[in-house]
Amino acid sequence: MIRAVCTAFTLTLAAGMPAAGDPVLTPPIDCDLGRDCFIQQYVDHDPGPGASDYLCAPLSYDEHTGTDFGLPTLQQMQAGVNVLASAPGTVKGARDGMVDRAYSAANAEQVTGRECGNGVVIDHGEGWETQYCHMKKGSITVRSGDTVQRGAVLGQVGISGRAQFPHVHLSVRHNGETIDPFDPDGDIICDAPDSNTLWRAPPAYRAGGILDVGFSDGIPAYDDVKSGRAAKAALPADAPALVVYGYAFGGQLGDKIRVVLTGPTGNVLDQTETLEKGQAQFFRAVGKRLKGAAWPAGSYAGTVTLIRDGRQIDTRRAEITLR
Repeated sequence: MIRAVCTAFTLTLAAGMPAAGDPVLTPPIDCDLGRDCFIQQYVDHDPGPGASDYLCAPLSYDEHTGTDFGLPTLQQMQAGVNVLASAPGTVKGARDGMVDRAYSAANAEQVTGRECGNGVVIDHGEGWETQYCHMKKGSITVRSGDTVQRGAVLGQVGISGRAQFPHVHLSVRHNGETIDPFDPDGDIICDAPDSNTLWRAPPAYRAGGILDVGFSDGIPAYDDVKSGRAAKAALPADAPALVVYGYAFGGQLGDKIRVVLTGPTGNVLDQTETLEKGQAQFFRAVGKRLKGAAWPAGSYAGTVTLIRDGRQIDTRRAEITLR
């Protein structure tokens, strides 16, 4: 059996009151943010070719117009996670029927003009609307003209349209212009984020983090890590190798990934790697080959830590028993 626990460095913002007539938003995904889902990217505030979120950090990409609430693995998406209306309103439009698959150059033409994938647009009045993108094929539960309340189920998280991981992209617009719900006035002051947001309770900011940790008997394929298939629920005592991998997001140039494996007799390995470039999502795996007939029977723990400028950003641990 594998058990995972985690701690993370987060920044919690004080909630301010939206202006009169502005919508009051709640997260568009039915999950525990920071534990079984995460925010991968925010609205881009950089007017040039670079990218910068509302804290002047690089958790965005050029011209990104929404907030991406993601799931760590495809297995979670397949099990079903609901997309929720962030505020009450009237459904302005909905689309379903697009296949769930990771966007690539090979299928780019098939999503041209439909980059949102399966999605829903809700009109909140006074020029305000929200849009929910990349939802799962066949999951949309509403249609144009429906009245929905805050928290109403609109469908489920998917990977349709121009998406490379399972998530719901929430766009907020006022009179057709993109609005960042974390900083609706757009007046960015890096060391003093706006306390007046559109959120009822602003989601905590994570500067990056560990999405998953698991054990394997060899270096896993990245596709298996992203899908959730890589982790072994059990391994025999004569497994040819013991490998610990960590799957993470929000990596920046110079970040360090430390992987520690301990067993019944103490430390098995302790290795740190440094990222040579920023990466939206990535994984690292380290391990040790079997020497002898079998590993010592008992419990093993793998701990993966993301370190930035000497400070621990996030850590997650998994355990497995060899018999």
